[in-house]
Amino acid sequence: MSSLMRRAACGVVGSGGVVGSGSQVLSLLVRSSSSSSSSLSSSSWSASFSSSSSSSSSSSSSSSRGGLAALRARLAAEDGDDASATSLDAFAASNVETRNDEHEDTYAQHAPTWKEAAQARLRKPEWLKLKIAKAGQGSQKVDEIRKQLRKLKLSTVCEEAKCPNIGECWSGGNTGEAATATIMLMGDTCTRGCRFCSVKTSRTPPPLDAMEPENVSHAVASWGIEYIVLTMVDRDDLEDSGAAHVAETVRLLKQKTEGKLLVETLVGDFQGNLDLVRQVAASGMDVFAHNVETTPRMTPHIRDRRAGWEQSLRVLEAAKLPEGGPRLTKTSLMLGLGEEPREVEEALRILRETGVDVVTLGQYMRPTKRHAPVVEYVTPEAFQHWQDFAENLGFEYVASGPLVRSSYRAGELFLKGRLRRMEAEEQQQQRQR
Repeated sequence: MSSLMRRAACGVVGSGGVVGSGSQVLSLLVRSSSSSSSSLSSSSWSASFSSSSSSSSSSSSSSSRGGLAALRARLAAEDGDDASATSLDAFAASNVETRNDEHEDTYAQHAPTWKEAAQARLRKPEWLKLKIAKAGQGSQKVDEIRKQLRKLKLSTVCEEAKCPNIGECWSGGNTGEAATATIMLMGDTCTRGCRFCSVKTSRTPPPLDAMEPENVSHAVASWGIEYIVLTMVDRDDLEDSGAAHVAETVRLLKQKTEGKLLVETLVGDFQGNLDLVRQVAASGMDVFAHNVETTPRMTPHIRDRRAGWEQSLRVLEAAKLPEGGPRLTKTSLMLGLGEEPREVEEALRILRETGVDVVTLGQYMRPTKRHAPVVEYVTPEAFQHWQDFAENLGFEYVASGPLVRSSYRAGELFLKGRLRRMEAEEQQQQRQR
């Protein structure tokens, strides 16, 4: 047995003393999902670090300490003799990717903990490396939008949620389109505490700004854009959860732009009050969005206890009004939280059966150490699988990729064209009557 294997089996001894006691094992965990005709064509792989500890009885603790001291000395001597021995730290730092002989493509890559990343210098996959524009570091257009938002005391989910696409959206990207920002209504403090979200939370947020609907509509109308996304913090402290505030903002936006502006609203669940959902849905918006965030099994572990998968489905279903409602409904899923591929498939099926028109899928990124950890980094190939799978289910539009977010501008550009076509079709039908 090599020195490395003895270290893994007996405990790691280094210059700083015992790094791990008992049976600390560095292993590669291969995880695969059961396949069906609609399942992933290749096995699902995820390389991860796991450790297991064995307990020892208190009666043998003194002899164990003596044996450990002798073991430390013996291993140190052996390492001196074996110049070719590989240290455990060096092995971990190599972050070797394990593949199946029959399946070259991987579903996901292990996401290290903060401690693992610091000790072994493990890095994010290349496909997730994107520089986020900060104040004074972005394009002139990005800085101009930021200054205007500050002047009007408006918040954006782009900044609060640390979205990686902020530079592309606010600058207009390489498409020549107008810049796009997602305005966050009712302040920057939420009454809920979901484990994935970096927005500030409090049981008693500041009171609503009565001038916010006017300020938002004035600012957005002056930008001269065609598509805007409005989102909101949950305000369970308010009697109507902020429904009237959101509805008034939408009405003013439509009024100040003579109905030319397309409005998407990404809203909460209004504590499951479907009358409030219908009130917001009837305000004149074009796209009603509400995120289920993750799969049913993962929901209680990731979302606030007041949220729920079934409750979110009821919200999305209630938003489809017989007349005068939004043309499309939309939701989003984060991947990499520990969900199984079969669970993602089932979630997409349920969403489509509920009547959801648009879905986006993106990689979950941990905002801080206080939030839920990333279990795995899902590969671009796997996201392409979900793109194809969801499109085959009949969704109007699907945006699926590691850096895709629920308000990603690529989706907005498509939806803008789709909504314009739907509007033209409705006008033609009215003329034929």
